Amino acid sequence: MPKYVVRYGSMRHLGVFSSRARDAYARGHRVIARTGRGQEVGEVLCEATEHVLAQMGEEPRTGQILRLESAEDAVEMRRLHKQEVNEFETVRSRIAELNLDMQLVQVERLYGGERVIIYYLSEQRVDFRELVKALARDLQTRVEMRQIGVRDEAKLLADYGDCGKPVCCNTHLSEMPPVSMKMAKLQRATLDPTKISGRCGRLKCCLRYEYDTYQELQRELPKVGYDVLTRDGKARVLSQEILTGELLVETEDRRRIVIPASDVLTVVGKAVRPPRPSDDTAEGKPTEGDAAANQGRGPRSGSRRGSGPPRDRSPGPRKNAPDDSSDPSPPESPPDAGEKG
Repeated sequence: MPKYVVRYGSMRHLGVFSSRARDAYARGHRVIARTGRGQEVGEVLCEATEHVLAQMGEEPRTGQILRLESAEDAVEMRRLHKQEVNEFETVRSRIAELNLDMQLVQVERLYGGERVIIYYLSEQRVDFRELVKALARDLQTRVEMRQIGVRDEAKLLADYGDCGKPVCCNTHLSEMPPVSMKMAKLQRATLDPTKISGRCGRLKCCLRYEYDTYQELQRELPKVGYDVLTRDGKARVLSQEILTGELLVETEDRRRIVIPASDVLTVVGKAVRPPRPSDDTAEGKPTEGDAAANQGRGPRSGSRRGSGPPRDRSPGPRKNAPDDSSDPSPPESPPDAGEKG
């Protein structure tokens, strides 16, 4: 029994659908399929080979292809799309009536009429039980509420990206992996948020496509800050040019040059910079060696610190020390230079 990869639903889900033994389908065929949600219209992408299944993940969605889409089916789908527009206004009015903190994004009605799926945005959890009851009476079918994020909103509403092609989340991406600023820095992309952000306002998904390749190429290059031995001598790596396989290095004579990574004979190790003289040494203060040399020495004779008489800190005029024979240093000046003894 042949199997095919089918894209279906407003969220562009991908599933592996089985078909009848005598039926064969090609890429681009529109089919009526039975999914986990009900009968839906889908598009055949390719045959589900082992290689394709390995790329889709561990547990892809499953279903069954019933038949090709007929002209009557196409007319019915156009009618349902017009009905979705009216139902969108009905849902929005109900949300405003109940004063719910949620933003309506899209209303999807399945081909078989089994349910209506409402996609909305909200930063917090919303108690929509009263809303579901009211909509079940208005729409006369089962109502399913689906909270989505800003990336899913772009998946539903966005059309083309900055590259001029349809947005990736609306075409071939079945899952949207996380993208970080580290990926943009490694690829030397501009860090201007307006240029590396997609239609959803987040970092573009395409920044992740070549990230693994950049990492593999970077592993083959010496790390920044390491000493390397080249044909011209020893040098220190300052930066890497990953795509071209080149290095910006600083030689021992302080020259900065760009060399191919193939010129590196061996990686010596982490570069050790010579210690800079400390501020205490520069100002003439004693170093640790001077302090060790002075250990064991007593106080110098004639030292002014502690050799003179103690200061009289009591209020009143100060008097000079009467005995100056034992201290060769000159007596301390009185506080008031203009006062004579």
